[in-house]
Amino acid sequence: MTSFTFSRRVAWPALVVSGLWLVGCAQTPPYERPTMDIPAAYKEQAAAQAQGIWKPAQPQASTALPETWWTVYGDAVLDRLQQQADANSPTLAQSAARLRAAQAAVTSSGAAALPTVGANASSSRARSGTQLSNQGDGSSTARISTSHSLGLTASWELDLWGRISAGVSAAQASAQASADDLAAARLSLQAAVAQTYFSLRAAEAQAALLGETLKAYDRSWELTRNRQAAGVASSADVAQAEAQYKSTQVQLLEAQTTRSQLEHALAALLGQAPAAFALEPTATLPAPADVPQALPSDLLQRRPDIAAAERRVAAANAQIGVARAAYFPTLTLSAAGGYRGAPLADLFSAPNLFWSLGPALAASIFDGGARSAAVETARANHAQVTAAYRQTVLTALQEVEDNLTAAAALAQEEQLQREATAAAQRALDVVENQYRAGTVGYLNVLAAQTTVLSSQRSLIDVKSRRLTAVNALLKNVAGRWEALPPA
Repeated sequence: MTSFTFSRRVAWPALVVSGLWLVGCAQTPPYERPTMDIPAAYKEQAAAQAQGIWKPAQPQASTALPETWWTVYGDAVLDRLQQQADANSPTLAQSAARLRAAQAAVTSSGAAALPTVGANASSSRARSGTQLSNQGDGSSTARISTSHSLGLTASWELDLWGRISAGVSAAQASAQASADDLAAARLSLQAAVAQTYFSLRAAEAQAALLGETLKAYDRSWELTRNRQAAGVASSADVAQAEAQYKSTQVQLLEAQTTRSQLEHALAALLGQAPAAFALEPTATLPAPADVPQALPSDLLQRRPDIAAAERRVAAANAQIGVARAAYFPTLTLSAAGGYRGAPLADLFSAPNLFWSLGPALAASIFDGGARSAAVETARANHAQVTAAYRQTVLTALQEVEDNLTAAAALAQEEQLQREATAAAQRALDVVENQYRAGTVGYLNVLAAQTTVLSSQRSLIDVKSRRLTAVNALLKNVAGRWEALPPA
């Protein structure tokens, strides 16, 4: 590093004019959002097939995300759980702390553009010389001196090449990305709480169904034993009824275990120990929200993960300017003043006053390619985060398309499964009457009962999967169905 210090005789007007001209030579490339087009609507909706309109994506800040999107399910218990999760989740606390650190980095980077002022004070007593004098009296020529100093210093680096302003821009973009990360973490937590809650209610519904089925199977087992005692049923019929009852007991235990594990998972999402959390069973699944016929794809512009990815591209672009500015010298204006003298009583007298003022220009002449490597690293990082942004958008589009397909298919599947369950129940009623009349064997009853139970369990499963798809779709579009208001 070579440093050049100008004396007071420097032509100050020329220096000021040169500095003002150099200030305009910022090294940060003009920022342009990555070119990424998204369709005006989705492939899996009939309206999308008729439109086929494309437009550039323009991610927006996620501060206006709907805060209570889960209320579309109309479940008061879920509302209460979401409030607890938002207040107590350690995951959100981590993201909030990262945001505060990023905001502090913005303040720190901005401070570099302002002058630095310091104060100093010192007092010393020194001895010099140890040689004995030649007077023959044993004295020496050593001298003892005292010095006191009190002063102020100031320095200011002129941002000629935009290094400091580029650093501020990078820090601001990173802080905005951290804010979007917090919004993304909150949205993910809300979706996870809702999904775990739905799965828990589904497990309760399965357990309740199996409990009622066990009662019916117990009555059937008892009927078979009575018929055996009357000589109209075989021991094989009794054994089959018993096996059916026992296997259903096993399924009930599995459903109860699943429900317990989901309750533990829900407690962790709420920031509570499982032992301190309990949820009253209802065995009732909330109704899924209706998916609109037309879902505009610009809803993705409010997805916080997409907004965060775009802000990281902006931060990486600013870092290129920081790296480029290292090729050019830095100009620092420095000033110092104060009092320096030996007698403390007379320290603030005019003869002890000192001051200095002047600019210093410093430049690195040879660094072995470190600066060019830093620029290339910044460019490579920019290319990386740009590709990550595009992949985030593509993944978001895929997720929405997948869940649109699933939500539409599962709505039809639920209706068909209801019809299949009703038909299976009618068949069971007929077979049970035939068995009591002695026209069919117990194996027919067993098969019909198994079909009804399987159909009823499938219906609960379809309802749960439909809730899962709709909940994921709401998360995919950042919790809103309606189109975004004009910017």
